[in-house]
Amino acid sequence: MGAMRSAAALLLLPLALAAACSREPAPKAPAQAAHVPLAELPAVEAARLLEQTRALSSDEFQGRKPGTEGETRTVAYLEAQFKALGLQPGNTDGTYVQDVRLVGLTPSQQRPLTVTGAGKTTTFAWRDEVVAWSKHVADQASLENSEMVFVGYGVTAPEFDWNDFKDLDVKGKTLVVLVNDPQVPSASDASVLDEKVFGGRAMTYYGRWTYKYEEAARRGAAGVLIVHETGPAGYPFSVVQGNLGERLDLVTEDKNMGRASVEGWLSLDAARKLMTMAGQDLDALKAQALTRDFTPVPLGVTASMAISTKIRTMGSKNVLAKLEGSDPALKDEYVVYTAHWDHFGVGEPVDGDTIYNGALDNASGSAMVLEIARAFTQVTPKPKRSMLFLMVTAEEQGLLGSASYAEYPIYPLAKTVAVVNIDGINQWGRTKDLTVVGLGASQLDDYLREAATEQGRTLRPDPESEKGYYYRSDHFNFAKKGVPALYTDTGIEYVGKDATYGTQKRDEYTSRDYHSPSDEVKDDWDLTGAVEDARLLMAVGYRVANAATWPEWAPGNEFRAAREQMLGRSARP
Repeated sequence: MGAMRSAAALLLLPLALAAACSREPAPKAPAQAAHVPLAELPAVEAARLLEQTRALSSDEFQGRKPGTEGETRTVAYLEAQFKALGLQPGNTDGTYVQDVRLVGLTPSQQRPLTVTGAGKTTTFAWRDEVVAWSKHVADQASLENSEMVFVGYGVTAPEFDWNDFKDLDVKGKTLVVLVNDPQVPSASDASVLDEKVFGGRAMTYYGRWTYKYEEAARRGAAGVLIVHETGPAGYPFSVVQGNLGERLDLVTEDKNMGRASVEGWLSLDAARKLMTMAGQDLDALKAQALTRDFTPVPLGVTASMAISTKIRTMGSKNVLAKLEGSDPALKDEYVVYTAHWDHFGVGEPVDGDTIYNGALDNASGSAMVLEIARAFTQVTPKPKRSMLFLMVTAEEQGLLGSASYAEYPIYPLAKTVAVVNIDGINQWGRTKDLTVVGLGASQLDDYLREAATEQGRTLRPDPESEKGYYYRSDHFNFAKKGVPALYTDTGIEYVGKDATYGTQKRDEYTSRDYHSPSDEVKDDWDLTGAVEDARLLMAVGYRVANAATWPEWAPGNEFRAAREQMLGRSARP
């Protein structure tokens, strides 16, 4: 699961209710032709959903880790289920699989990070002060007397009229950047955030650490080091230190040589030490970085470092099936349902159990996609556009299976109308509400709200929008390419339960079962709420598949420009 929304699991900040997306809302989706009422759509069956979840999370599948016998069994099972439903092979080569090439990279320090300048030389301690690696598929990577520059938040966001780089050429330089995105004070009240700039408290794509490395690569930087702060990051430095083991990545055509040579983090104390050495004050620089007028600050020092990398390559597979659309003019357009099939395999024993079964995370999501697919084979009239059911690998290793599909799509992303992602389901009963992670991002919310109203339910925003959960599951790889994507989470107002029940059950799962061998189907599971959620998600996909127009991103959304560029302004549906 890309993110469990719980303080106990991630050692995050206390719960803070905030709008999931404070940017300008999407224009309401245009009225569509009459569609099948929710109550008339084929049933999604709790018994089948439970059966599929129980099967995929059984010990037989050995925790479904990519590159193991557990993967072989899981892929065979999913293929068999798709075939039994009468769905067509999802790959144009006539198979139900897409190959995903993975590489495992394990970094170790060869030469420490050494900063030189102003007549001083300072060495930073590996792991305690600096955590670094290289994405290059090569034995070694290094920085050699690379000029260091502080670039604020390292953001280029035209929709917010924001450019931290201005005209500075950073090729070959090592960038020092702040974590998260700028939380800009309101002009009228400095104690209140400006909700129109980077979503106020809500994190945007620009706040994700992955974005900062990607932007540095686009600009040709040699290195990039993010200053860690527990509050803005949402997790302590110990979580960063846990990244020094093997990291899986995709095998790209250039073997990732287009990335910066060194990527990593500095502890807050190390960053202060660096700035003091450079004659700067970190707090003063942070204040400057909260304005559009910020310009990069050359630090007058250079960085040198060398990293050795142990390399291991492996193959894995996405599994996919297709239901062809009924309209000849629209069947080459796709609505995609996705879930990740992988988990952690066999690992360290906990209470004597070594198999990390991953029942909720994400056998349950895979089971729901299978059950929605079954319902689609029975719906009448058939959807006009085609439906693609995509089970991706290596989500737990960094959303790699979905990244591979988004980079090498079987069907053009310019013909992909929308993505619905399922990462975990509600196993505790019916709710009066449904959480939408990134509420307000696109017109897909309108489709969901309409269906929820038919169930007498409401939508609620993610209460921890500042943690950026929208960017931490498989739909994100489609979104950043420009495809509108929907990601929901369990509601919290449980029917017949007190107000604390939902939070209590989440915390129980997080503290006892999340990423643990004990994530298994429990006797107290009640999937009546999951069935209702599944029907909502089916209704969204079905109605989008039959709509006269495509759903759009909200004005000001960080992914809207990518969609516009993908489609061409004049060719926009």
